[in-house]
Amino acid sequence: MCFGHFWSSGAAVAVMAFLEGAVYAAGFICLLFIIRLYYIVKTGSSYKPGAKGPVAVLVVAGSGGHTTEILRLMESLSAGYTPRHYVIADTDGMSEEKICSFESSKQNSDSESQFSICRIPRSREVLQSWSSSVLSTLHALRFSLPLVFRLRPDVVLCNGPGTCVPLCVAALLLGILGMKKVLIVYVESICRVQTLSLTGENPVPISDYFFVQWSSLRDKYPKSIFLGRIV
Repeated sequence: MCFGHFWSSGAAVAVMAFLEGAVYAAGFICLLFIIRLYYIVKTGSSYKPGAKGPVAVLVVAGSGGHTTEILRLMESLSAGYTPRHYVIADTDGMSEEKICSFESSKQNSDSESQFSICRIPRSREVLQSWSSSVLSTLHALRFSLPLVFRLRPDVVLCNGPGTCVPLCVAALLLGILGMKKVLIVYVESICRVQTLSLTGENPVPISDYFFVQWSSLRDKYPKSIFLGRIV
């Protein structure tokens, strides 16, 4: 009886010691993660992609006006931004045609134009509830992570669709893990005059460049960059 009691007490102590060590290890890993996250976010704007060659850009296209605006932005980019990887929601039936039409006109002046179109699940549908949008965003993140890790773009360019949230998180994680620094550029839609869009409020802390197109937004969000209307 005494030996059994001693053995059970010793096992309990060992288990407690193991759990305590696991908690400390998890805390240390979280601390390193936070430090790395802070470093990536703070030093992102000093990163200059394309210094040694073409700039691979991942373009997040939403349905309707978002796609029209993002393609207007793409018109101003030089041929050095290649390859161009467009990402659209799997329920978006309009953007692919617009992108192909845009790239066809671009190939007339650039014989080496390279682009691809990828699809991921939509993060949030219009009027979708907050509780269900969290689950759908996590579902989209499951597809975004392997996609971004495979493409390894130099820049992520987005302008408002909810699809950009998991893609920006995946791009940020790529830098945190030390695999590659990805520049996150967010351009708020020209439709947003007084307040940011719901999507725009999320990438603000992690984006390297956050552009707004109205001075009223610049005054409210000090991190934002105002260059006038750019689309």
